[in-house]
Amino acid sequence: MEDKPKTENQAAAGEKKPETTGQPQQNAPAGAGQKVWANLVEFGDMDDSKQHGESAKGSKLDFLKDLYLSVYIELGRTQMQIKDILELERGYVIELDKLASEPVDIFVNNKKIAEGEVVVIDKHFGIRITNLLDIDKNIKGMQQ
Repeated sequence: MEDKPKTENQAAAGEKKPETTGQPQQNAPAGAGQKVWANLVEFGDMDDSKQHGESAKGSKLDFLKDLYLSVYIELGRTQMQIKDILELERGYVIELDKLASEPVDIFVNNKKIAEGEVVVIDKHFGIRITNLLDIDKNIKGMQQ
C-alpha cells in the first residue's frame, strides 16, 4: 500500500490536531505552524462625572434599598440554669446584665449598627437612636 499524504482533517492514530481557540497557545512559540486567533475587544466610555464620595457609595447600593432585613434590639443578657428556666411562670422577673440607664444595642442581620434608649410612644415601645456605629466598618463586615 502507498502512503497517501494526510489532509488537515485526517489524523494518524495517536496524533492530535492542535486546537484553535480565541487564546494563543502558550506551549509553542508564535508562528510555529499553529493558528492564533485574536478578538478585538471594545470597552465602553468611562464616566468620570461621578465623584468618589458619599454619593458614589449611595448609588452603588440603590438597588438594595427595597430589601427587608431583620432588626432586633437587645436590652441585655443573662445566664440561667435549666432548672430555673423550667420553673419560669407568668410574672417571673429575669434580671439582665445592663442597668436601666445604659443604652440598648440595635442589630441588623446580627451586626451591631447602633445604640439607643427605650422610649414609650402611645403605649408602644420604641428606640431613640443615640449613637450610630461607623457605616463603612459595617458594610465591610457584611462582605465577609
